[in-house]
Amino acid sequence: MSLTAESHRVPLSDGNSIPLLGLGTYADPQKTPKGTCLESVKIAIDTGYRHIDGAFVYYNEHEVGQAIREKIAEGKIKREDIFYCGKLWNTCHPPELVRPTLEKTLKILQLDYVDLYIIELPMAFKPGEAIYPRDENGKIIYHETNLCATWEAMEACKDAGLAKSIGVSNFNRRQLEMILNKPGLKHKPVSNQVECHPYFTQPKLLEFCRQHDIVIVGYSPLGTSRDETWVNVSSPPLLEDPVLNAIGKKYNKTAAQVALRFSIQRGVVVIPKSFNPQRIRENFQIFDFSLTEKEMKEIEALNKNVRYVELLILCYGHSSLPVIPSHLISSG
Repeated sequence: MSLTAESHRVPLSDGNSIPLLGLGTYADPQKTPKGTCLESVKIAIDTGYRHIDGAFVYYNEHEVGQAIREKIAEGKIKREDIFYCGKLWNTCHPPELVRPTLEKTLKILQLDYVDLYIIELPMAFKPGEAIYPRDENGKIIYHETNLCATWEAMEACKDAGLAKSIGVSNFNRRQLEMILNKPGLKHKPVSNQVECHPYFTQPKLLEFCRQHDIVIVGYSPLGTSRDETWVNVSSPPLLEDPVLNAIGKKYNKTAAQVALRFSIQRGVVVIPKSFNPQRIRENFQIFDFSLTEKEMKEIEALNKNVRYVELLILCYGHSSLPVIPSHLISSG
């Protein structure tokens, strides 16, 4: 596969395609100044990014949409050049809520469609206004979910043209099989967005998804987020790894660029999040070198099954308390 800065899309099973490199836009709204996401997306588009990953619960989709529209108005891009991924949140799993939730996202973005719409997590929370509904003890209130019924509502969104493609996120093999084996399946998931990086290479899940023509989209591909509400901050920093740094020295690249190149050479889409202009540009400079088979094997051997994103907030909202059961989130 010949990958260039201008051409790095891979096919999806429904006939659409997805750029292998995207910009992640997750942000803590309480710590991120207004306009930061807007400027970052504009810088990313100017740099050459054509894939933007967002979500309603990031509280910045209005800025993402504005950045895309401004760049279209400038003549820098056309709408069809951009690949935008949005997400269905946990409180919106009931089938009757799926389309209205997507329509709300489109209204916020001020766009006619999203290129990919995914179920963000396989577990559901109690529907309602609260993003994180809690009981009197501060624990998340879960809600019984029928993933197959939710998926049928996702299929209807694709059929209506509101989403070009549909997929899932944080699904393990059992949850994927539930959808794939659903009687009357109309559209299978084109993608599964999961944590994936050299310390957590997901070999079993990656192989299963390849067999079923499902593209893996890797979040936290640099393993460096340190938000205590989501992340196990005791995990070893990926970018300090001596192997990644040694390989980077050979190519005059950073450990981050090596880690991203490793993923895209495996066919894993990466969506590194950054609001730092220099790093946004650096993360894009991965198409002017390639790793040898030996180097790919050396990096694969770094796998420690280290999961940075433990979704600690989904249990109690405090990182010192027990994490969500690992069987509920993706792994082979």
